[in-house]
Amino acid sequence: MLQQAQRRCDRCGCSLSQYNTDTLCAACARSRTWENNTPIVPEHVWFDPDVRSALVVWDFGQVSRLIRLRGALRQEDMAQLTGLSQAFLSMLESGGRRLTNIDKIVEFLTGLGVPAALAPLSLPHAPIQTVQEPPVPFAGDADPTLPWTAARMVAALETAVGGSAMDRRRFLTTSGVALTAFVNAWDTAEAEPLRRAAEGSQLTHDLLDSLQHTTDSLRTMDASDGSGTVQSLGDQHLRFLKHLMEETSYDEATGRRLAAIIADTATQTGWFVFDSGRRDHDRDRPLSYLYAALRAAKASHDVRLGAGALSYIAIHGYSSGAPHHAVSAAQRARDKIKNLGTPALEAMLLTRQARGHAKLGERQAALGALGRAAELCAQGRSEHDPHWLYWINEGEIHGQAGSASLDLGDPGSAAASFAKAREALNPTDHRTRGLFLSRAATAHIEQGDLDAGCATAHEVLDLAEKLQSARFDNHVTSMIRQLHPVAHSPYAQDVLERRAAMAAARSGT
Repeated sequence: MLQQAQRRCDRCGCSLSQYNTDTLCAACARSRTWENNTPIVPEHVWFDPDVRSALVVWDFGQVSRLIRLRGALRQEDMAQLTGLSQAFLSMLESGGRRLTNIDKIVEFLTGLGVPAALAPLSLPHAPIQTVQEPPVPFAGDADPTLPWTAARMVAALETAVGGSAMDRRRFLTTSGVALTAFVNAWDTAEAEPLRRAAEGSQLTHDLLDSLQHTTDSLRTMDASDGSGTVQSLGDQHLRFLKHLMEETSYDEATGRRLAAIIADTATQTGWFVFDSGRRDHDRDRPLSYLYAALRAAKASHDVRLGAGALSYIAIHGYSSGAPHHAVSAAQRARDKIKNLGTPALEAMLLTRQARGHAKLGERQAALGALGRAAELCAQGRSEHDPHWLYWINEGEIHGQAGSASLDLGDPGSAAASFAKAREALNPTDHRTRGLFLSRAATAHIEQGDLDAGCATAHEVLDLAEKLQSARFDNHVTSMIRQLHPVAHSPYAQDVLERRAAMAAARSGT
């Protein structure tokens, strides 16, 4: 009988077992699986100034953390790329360990694919890469790399309130380069003095008081009724503020105060656009307001206002699939205000950072940020905390902790946190209460406590009849979706029928 021809591995040529039906040996099959699932560091990471600076000073803990955050990678991905254990990388990023062995440094840098031009030492086994300047993602006066003058602040406002979606796309990109560039420029750029000797009327403090009162009133209306009612009012207010910046006379102090009101109003209106859902099929439209707010905050010389804009950029990040942007924006804002004695502001930023960590699955980082936020909130507001941050309180911290727990797959902890939030929230802040209650209902349902989940859902629907917030509506829809698998339950049927009746009533009006 003829002996069957020996089969060999298509990749390495070694003999294959008669029981192996694949064309590869076991070792090569494992290698193929590893290659097919190897994560990649996105190219835009290498253009980040912070990443480059960390490489220059051999701060490999910072390099690891920044690449992971900017590249939306997990620590497991970093371990796979570098060959270092996840535990070692965690200690490296926290400062508990250092990377000093040259061979390990070379493996670390080579595994990440650090371009040779950026590596702090020769990488003999690294593929030859040339770092080309990224394509210019900005145009005209909106470019953050140009000097931050009053004229460009006005141009950024015009893009936000009067420009088309195409105008905004001229300087907004989805790669993260735009966010990094604006945040870095806000942090480091010098602002032009705001002095204008025009033929127009002198800007008065009484008028500025009235303008700030209008912004504060819009903020209160938003918290009570939802952004659907105030977005157009925010746009109109911004247009008038822009007109004053262009047409009136003011000295340096008055000009800074006007810029501060513009920063506050632009931040709020960006939030209105985001919350109302009226984005004209342009999901990045809110960012155009927030970038204009950063310019105005720079002109006002008030870093707290810039931190406020970054906090909403963080919300946009963790709500639109870019949680690493939330973490980096909140951290940069915290770095700028850390010596101002503003515990409420830092607590708020920590909740934004925690939500980003939770979306990334970074449990310890999220819980650590929330714990620190609770400590700061317990200190109470200081005289240096901004007046527009009146809404930060214990209930907000508990609510954000509940939301983070849901993102981390822990509905039990989420339900407990939302119960505490319910007791401490401002009763007039209907939208925040509605958001947290909808998530509380979801947590109860995921726990299997259908009775509590449906009872909470009815409270949510009570608020849904009053509020005009697309973001809240999305949360309600998500809550209702959780009830479909248990629609046979009388509790669930009551909620589903009520929601259907509400939808029919809305479509009939």
